[in-house]
Order: sequence, then C-alpha cells, then structure tokens
Amino acid sequence: MTGSEWRECCQVKKLDSTPLSLYNLFMIEKMIRIGRLYYYYGDLLTERQQKCLDLHYLQDLSLGEIAAELGVSRQAINDILHRAEETLEHYESVLKMMDADDKRTATLQSVRAQLIKALQADYPLDGILRNAVDEINGILEQKVGIE
Repeated sequence: MTGSEWRECCQVKKLDSTPLSLYNLFMIEKMIRIGRLYYYYGDLLTERQQKCLDLHYLQDLSLGEIAAELGVSRQAINDILHRAEETLEHYESVLKMMDADDKRTATLQSVRAQLIKALQADYPLDGILRNAVDEINGILEQKVGIE
C-alpha cells in the first residue's frame, strides 16, 4: 500500500466531505474528555498542571511553546501534562461526577422523548406522564457522594 493509499484508508469524511484523519478524531475526542474532566476536577490539580493544561488544550500551544514560556524542557511539559491527565482520570474513577452527569443527561433525554411521544399520541397519557415524573424524581433524589 502506498503512502497516499494509506492516508486515504485512514480518513473519514466530515459533513462537508473534507477528509479528517482518524488521529484527528481521536485527538478531538481526547480534548473534549480532558476539557470535561478539567471542568469537574481542575481545581484539584496543582497550579502548574492547570497552567499547562490551559496552554496546551485551551490555547493550543505546542509542548515546545509551553516549555519556552515556562522555562523548562519539552519533556518536563510532557510529564506534567501526562500526570495531570492521569490525575483527572483518577478523580473521575473515584468520584464519578462526569459519569453521574452523563447518566442524568441520558435520563432527561429519555424523559423528553417520552413527553414528546405523549404529546403526539392519541391515547391516554397517564402511564407515560407518571413514568416521566418518576424518572425526574429519581434525578432530583440522587445524592453526590463516594460509595
């Protein structure tokens, strides 16, 4: 397989038919995940870790640019970012705040779909509405904590 065939094989099409490599998709997904974890647990990181994550993921600076700005080696920045990402993942594995938020969102989407279905239906709504209310009550009764 030639280089161009390999690149073609590893591409997907965006909605506007522009090729986007699978690597880029992976990086976008990683950026979104790290951003979400940072939203939940960023304050628990060291100032240096917060600064490096901000410069790399939010301001899109390269490791070399961050290293020059902070006066350390590129490898040091790589290590800081790696440790920060591992720390964020550890907090999520213990506290599960993002997971709980995802579950709440999924439940709310389910309730919305049920309510839309009920509004479009020509049959009695009691059961659908009762189920929707029960699911909303379940969300409201959830407790945040470590189990």
